[in-house]
Parts: sequence; C-alpha cells; structure tokens
Amino acid sequence: MPRYALMIDYDGTPFAGWQRQSHHASVQGAVEDALARLTPGDYVVTGAGRTDAGVHATGQVAHVDIARDWDTARLMGAINAHLRPAPVAVLQLVRVADDFHARFDARERRYLFRLQGRHAPLTHDRGRVWQVPHALDLAAMQAGAAHLVGKHDFTTFRSALCQAQSPVKTLDAIAITEHPVPGGVEYRFMLRARSFLHNQVRSIVGTLEKVGSGAWQPDDVRAALAARDRAACGPVCPPQGLYLTGVGYPDDPFAT
Repeated sequence: MPRYALMIDYDGTPFAGWQRQSHHASVQGAVEDALARLTPGDYVVTGAGRTDAGVHATGQVAHVDIARDWDTARLMGAINAHLRPAPVAVLQLVRVADDFHARFDARERRYLFRLQGRHAPLTHDRGRVWQVPHALDLAAMQAGAAHLVGKHDFTTFRSALCQAQSPVKTLDAIAITEHPVPGGVEYRFMLRARSFLHNQVRSIVGTLEKVGSGAWQPDDVRAALAARDRAACGPVCPPQGLYLTGVGYPDDPFAT
C-alpha cells in the first residue's frame, strides 16, 4: 500500500489539538475525514508531533497509507478541496518509502512562539500571539534562555500530565528576537530540539516573560531548572502564540 508524507499548515484555534478525539474537532480528524470523503475507507494519519488545543503549525509532517497509487499533485489538490472550510491545508505531498515514519524518524522539531508587548487590544493577530501590555527586556530574556540550552533534566518545565519516560532532554537552540509591530513590539522565541516534553515550550516562554518584565533575574532561570520542581516554574503561557514550524529528518522527504 503506497505511503505518502504530507506537510500540513493549520490554524489551531477551532481544534482541540492534533490528535483525533471522539467528541471534539481535531486536525488529525479533519485530514482523515477529508481522505474518507475522497476515497471511502479508514485512514490513520500519523503526525510528527501532537500539538495541543489552540496551537498552530506551519510545518507539521504526517504520513498516511492509501490503497491507490495517486499522482501526488492531484492527491494534494483533492485533499485540500475536501478540507474546506477547515483552516487546514496540505502544503506538500510526496510518495515515501513504506517504512518512513513521520514521528519515529524525526530528528528535530522546531517551534516558534510569538509574544507581543502592546497595550492596545489585538485585531489582526488575535488568537495568533500571546499579548502582554508592556515591552520586555530582550537582553535579560536572552541571558535567562542561555541557561536552558543543552542537555538537562527539565522537570521544572514539564507538565504534570507529561507521559514522557524521562524529563531529560537536549535543547539544541533557543533564539529570541524582537520586531516592531503597530502599537508595540513582537518577541519571537525560536526553539529547536529532537523532541520536547509536554508544555515545555510554553513553560519556558512563560518563565522568560517573567525575566523580561523584571519580576525575575536571568539567574533565576538557572535556579528554577536546577530545582527540578514544577512549582519553581514560571506561569505556562497560553497556546495561541505557539507554532510547530518544521520537522527534520535524516533524509528530508520534501527535498526534491
């Protein structure tokens, strides 16, 4: 049975997350339902990561087995047609080897978190960024973030509901930049790792916002990490500013 890899873009606002749920709309469910409308059958679309409710993606990767051998351009167009009007789109679709696995073959996940310091209410970016009513200290946040890069026990930044076997993860990179926006400034947090714990990114950004606002010092981040205690973490920021922007593989299925 042919296997296809899909790169998927979605607005997570109306969904209860990536994973299919019995009584709530999900991104996985939307794609599987679109396939069933295209060609009746039972489909399992396996994603590289399970984003939470309200989290967006510009580069989620998934795979699915389909009985028919399709022209990939026609298949992508047909899936997108059946996805309407859901805010989900297949950006790329390629035929892959039968043993390709979107989740287990992934060697890197990349996330972006958007935070805007702006006093006026949001308009165009409502539901797509986290808003705070004041500007933040970029240099202080960068100094605090530096304590988190590398291999650590991230228990402090791990949800109590996390099902990962170990809290030890390697954060390969975290970069924070600022960009002027109407009425304020946007801070973009870009994080890269092989895998992340449940709520790890949102816990990190919520903690760094405390540093940027002056409530914490940069070295307080190091102390929180060393505590290995969820109670030492700053607040978990809301999901709407978080985006899964890409997934890396030893052999990029979309390279050609």
